[in-house]
Parts: sequence; structure tokens; C-alpha cells
Amino acid sequence: MTIHKTAGMTRRGFLVASGAAGAITMGYGLIPASAQAAAHGGMLSPSMHFDIMSDGKVLVHVSKAEMGQHVGTALSQVLAEELDCGWDNIAIDYVGFDPRFGLHITGGSWSVNWTFDALSRAGAAGRIALIEAAAQKLGGDAAGYSVKDGTITGPGGSVTYGELAAEGVTLRTFTEDEMKALTLKPASDRRIVGESVAALDIPDKVRGKAIFGMDASLPGMVYAVPVPAPVRYGAKVTSVDDSAAQGMPGYERHVVVTDPLGTQTGFVMAIADSYWNASQAAAALKVEYDLGANAGVSLKDVKAENMRLIDTESDTRLVVSDGDTASALEDADTVQEAIYETSLNIHAPMEPMNCTVEIRDGVYEIHAGNQFQTLVMGLVGALGVEPDKIRIHQYLLGGGFGRRLDCDYIVQACLTAREVGKPVKMVYPREVDMQMDFTRPVATIKVRAGLKDGKVNAWHTSSASSWASARQAPAFMGPDLSGDETKKYDGFAVNGADHWYGIVNQTVLLSQNGVSQNALPPGHLRAVGPGWQWFAVESFVDEIAAQTGQDPLEMRLSLLDGKGKNAGGAERLANVLRQVAERAGYGGDLPDGTGIGLAAVASQERGSPSWTACAARVKMGEDGAFTVEKLTLGTDIGTVVNPDGVLAQLSGSALWGFSIATLEEATFEDGGIKDVNFDTYTPARMWDIPEMEVFTVPTDNYPTGCGEPGTTAVAPAIANAIAAASGARVRSLPITPDKVKAAM
Repeated sequence: MTIHKTAGMTRRGFLVASGAAGAITMGYGLIPASAQAAAHGGMLSPSMHFDIMSDGKVLVHVSKAEMGQHVGTALSQVLAEELDCGWDNIAIDYVGFDPRFGLHITGGSWSVNWTFDALSRAGAAGRIALIEAAAQKLGGDAAGYSVKDGTITGPGGSVTYGELAAEGVTLRTFTEDEMKALTLKPASDRRIVGESVAALDIPDKVRGKAIFGMDASLPGMVYAVPVPAPVRYGAKVTSVDDSAAQGMPGYERHVVVTDPLGTQTGFVMAIADSYWNASQAAAALKVEYDLGANAGVSLKDVKAENMRLIDTESDTRLVVSDGDTASALEDADTVQEAIYETSLNIHAPMEPMNCTVEIRDGVYEIHAGNQFQTLVMGLVGALGVEPDKIRIHQYLLGGGFGRRLDCDYIVQACLTAREVGKPVKMVYPREVDMQMDFTRPVATIKVRAGLKDGKVNAWHTSSASSWASARQAPAFMGPDLSGDETKKYDGFAVNGADHWYGIVNQTVLLSQNGVSQNALPPGHLRAVGPGWQWFAVESFVDEIAAQTGQDPLEMRLSLLDGKGKNAGGAERLANVLRQVAERAGYGGDLPDGTGIGLAAVASQERGSPSWTACAARVKMGEDGAFTVEKLTLGTDIGTVVNPDGVLAQLSGSALWGFSIATLEEATFEDGGIKDVNFDTYTPARMWDIPEMEVFTVPTDNYPTGCGEPGTTAVAPAIANAIAAASGARVRSLPITPDKVKAAM
């Protein structure tokens, strides 16, 4: 894992530079002559996007986190396509932090979407510059030369990229305007993008050579294991008795972590010479607390506050304001209304939070896997550490799902290392990991529709929850439509409510639940706001269809009219929905007690949608029991970089959505999360998994994201299938047999 940081670089131009010691580096920004002169050992660093080595290998610098989604492979395919270096020559380097990459974040299904154009142009510029250098070396006009798999051929002979790197060549620079003017390959000419190449990270993972954060090891390091407070947030340590730990093997001391940033509260670290000894010592520490104001808060209180905010509209944010919803509701023949809820969900990645920190000569060497390195830089900097004294060594992530968008574990490790004066490896045990998770917000959504002449003429959504961005990254929040610049809101809490159905009069309101915000700090969990907003939207569409006697498929297709702001996107969504319904056998004969439910979602925020539909086939049993027999999931994400990788992502996201929809629910009482392991918090097991069919609808449109779309469509499809099979409408997640029985 290599860190590439050099002062004095800008993004004004694109430089293809060369090093005399056998490497060519390519990337945005200007590389100072001093850095070039210092190059040795066959590689010039830093480089933004890639280096070419003397043996022809191309090292691609990936700023996105690898957590099983094989993002490095997809991004390398994009670059290699235009560079034409040959796929077998590609290797990956995961960048810890380099400001030239801009915002370091892996989430929201943004990785390919945000980088496809930049990586394509980086590869194309590199190819052009290398051809020009070859023409200068071999003779003749560059227009007479071409390249394939890293070998340039023309009237003067041939030369490889590696040979140019070994010899040291002077290559041209590209201005921003020149970069924008580059002509990229048409889809018909692509040989790597669109192919299911094997993921580059798999061989090392299979052989046990892959290095995760939990594998980090430094000479002389000690281990730290936290003792968490009984409440999720707000506790203060008043005293610690470590007499029982004093005689335990390997125990050194304890540290009361005073975190000025408040990423966690009430933490005491047990320090020992091994993880086992530290965990045993942690269990022996006797800690007294002031539990604070949240000690009596329960999930019931959180949900009650959601409803109070919705009913009173005392502090709302106006997110969508189309037409005149109030007048349309007054003029409606009937007004239909429903309230939907989600419960408490935990990330629980298989690799618990961990971070190893060494402070050497004032430099914080941080060894961890993280999804939001920019936030790491900001938070560690807020501890009084200058940016040039922070070095992030990025490791593979043993699962993220949004949990590693937070950096509390890194802050806690830094504070502990500062106090101990030695390299520290800090690990949250599973129980701490789940008890101190930044959970998915508990959300309540109230939806009303005005029906006029049998058609939907008005739509009003009001939802309440805690807001993850308000706690973690307020810069992501923007002003609402009220005109009051101080009334900002978290789009990640409401994305999806602004659906793509053609309803002229539409209003969307959002409220922040302060009770939940304080007592149960929220995080971004895979599929974020659309997970609950699309559950409400797509469930309610079926309820309206039942009320008006319409077929749910036909009603959706009629509403996806592509008018106004929905032009283009609604048609793509309708196309996917038709194909999913056909493949699932929707509308055909079904056995008694069996139903097929549909959901059609845009998956993400309106600015980066992924057109996705799901059909769930459900078989009803006795007393509300049900079996999800099959999920059929299709998506249009534009250009598909790696088809096998996309299908794997779709399958994973669908199973994640299935698990949350039918099984996962944590208990929150007396200010604390009570489910702290997989004995009581029960995500889907292998034997729970339904039959699945996933597919993509290929187009040449610009690529969108595939990591989260399936999650957003599964829950409403299952709820709609149960209603179709039994008449029981369940409006809260997870959908359980008891809830189905009660709704019958």
C-alpha cells in the first residue's frame, strides 16, 4: 500500500512525465522537477492514475476502497481500455490519501460513475503521448503508428511501453481543454470494458496473501481493546478500578479515552501485549459512569418522536414542491394515506473495526481499511495534527456496507497511541462493534395521495429520522426549497422520495429526529435513504392500485410517462420493469397462496440513478408464515464495465435487501443497543436464501452504480407479493410472520 503525496501539484494540466530510472508516471497535476530527479529504483512516485514500469507492467493507483466489490478491477479496466496496455500487464495500488484525487470516498455506488470519464481520458492521453514518443524515437509521423497491448508499431518499427519507460523519454503535457477534446473509443471498439475479466484481488485472497487492516503488525506494538459504556452515546467515565486486571498475563495499563471530537464516548482501553490478553483485561476492568441524558431512551421513544414531528410539521424541510399539492388534495375525490416504518439495523461487517497507529517523529502512521479517507484526514487533523504529519496506509476491507465511512475507530486508535507512547493496534471485539455501531436511522414515512377520476393527482410525503450527514459530514447537506439558507437538510435521509412517477402535484417534507440523533447516532448503511423511502413509495403504489382496481404493473407503466423532469429516466425504468415482470411470469397462473409483487426504483439520489426493478414470488404458509421463493432483479446501469462483477454486486445487494426486509432487527432499550452478536441479531443464513435471477439491460449510456440498487427494490417487492397472495399489508420492516398474521 503506497502513499503518494507531493506538495506543489495542481490540477491545471495533465502531465505524462518520465523518469530516468525506468518508469513512466501519468496523472493530473504537475510533478516538480525535484521529485523527478529523486526517482530511483525503477519507479517515479507520486503519480495520480498510473505508472508504467520498465517490464511493461502498469500500476494503477486506485483511490477507492476494496471491500469485496472488486472496484480496483473495474477501474483498471476503464483505464486499460484507452491506454491499450494489455490486461495481463495490470497491477493495482490502493492509495491511502492523495489530495489530487479530490474527495476520497467509497459509497453511494459512485466509484465507476464518478471516475469513468477521468480514467478513460487519462488512458487515452497516455496512449497518445507514448505513440508520439515512439514516433520521435523510431522516425516518421505519429499518425502512422498504432498500439495494441502495450506494443507500438509503425513505419519505423516497434517499441513497447516498457522499453520506453526503461530508456527514459520526454513526453508531452495536455491542457484541460486538450483533455476534454480527446476522442474516446466507441463502445463497438472496446476490448476490455464490457468483458468479465477475473477480479485482480481474488488470487491473493484465495491464497491467504491479501492484507486486511486486521493483519497490520508493527514492531513493538501493543494491543488495545475498548470497554464500552452501557449506553450508546453520551456517557462519561467517572472512575476505573483495574485491580482485577493487574495480575493478568500481558496487561500493561488502561487508558480513559477523552475524545474531543465526540466520535465515541465513555471508552476505556485495556492495553496488553496481545489481543487475547487485552480482551481478558478489558473484561476485568470495573468502570463507573455518568450515563448522561440518553440513559432512558428506547426505540419506542424514537418512533414516537418521528410521529410527533410528522404530525406537527413543527420543524420540516421542504425537499420537493411541484405544482399545488394542497389544493389538489382538497379537490381529490378520495385521499389515501399510509404510514411506513423501518426498525434498527446494524452493519456488522465480518472484519470488526480496527486500526493500528504509530506516532513517529510527530507523524501519525495510520494502518486501516476505510471508506472515507478525506474524513480521516479531517478528523485526525482536528486533533491538532498537521496534514503533512498524517499518513494513511489503506488496507483491504473485510466488509464495509457504510460502516467504514465513519472514522471513530481511527480516532480512538490515534488518541490511545498518543497516550501510550507506543505503536497501538486497537480492535473492537464483535460485541463492541455492534453495540457501538452507527446504525441505519429508524425512519417513519407518511404518504398521502389524492385520487381524482381514478388517477393519482397529488402526492405528499412527510418523513422523519435522524440524519447521518448532520453528524458525520455536514458539508454534504444543502438548503431546502423554503428560501431560508439556514434550513439545510440531509439528502441521504430523503433520496428516493422524489420518485420518477408522473404526478404533477407533489410535496416532500423531511424532519430531523433529535432524540434519535443524540441517543442513537446514525450512519450510512448500504442503500441509505432509498432503503426506507422506496419501501414506502413502492408499497404505496400497490396500495393505490388495489384501491382503484388497477393492475400494479399497468399502473406503474402509466405513471412512468417520462414527462417534465422525469424525461429519459422514467422510460428506462419502465423498460427494466417490463423485462423483470416478463421474466418473473407476472400475470400468469400461480398456485393458491402464491403471489408476485413488483417494485421499480431509481435506487440512488436523483442525480445518479440506477434503473432497477424487482419481482418477488412469495408462498404463504399458516399463521402468517411465508417463504420468498424467488427474486427476479434487473437493472439498467448504462455501460457495464465488468458483467460478472455487476451481477455479483446485484446479487449481493439483493440479498442484503432481503435480509433487512425479512430478518434483521436490533433492540434498543435504556439508551443501549442490546443485540451484540449474531445469536440475537440474525441476518440471513445460507438456508434462508431464495432462488435468484439477476440481469442487466445493456446500453451504451454513461455508467451508473451497481453496489446498492438491488437493496432498495427487494423489501417493497416482498411486501407487495405478500399482499397479493394473502391480502395482508405489512408496513413496517422487517416483515415477520407475526406482522403478516396481524395484518390478515
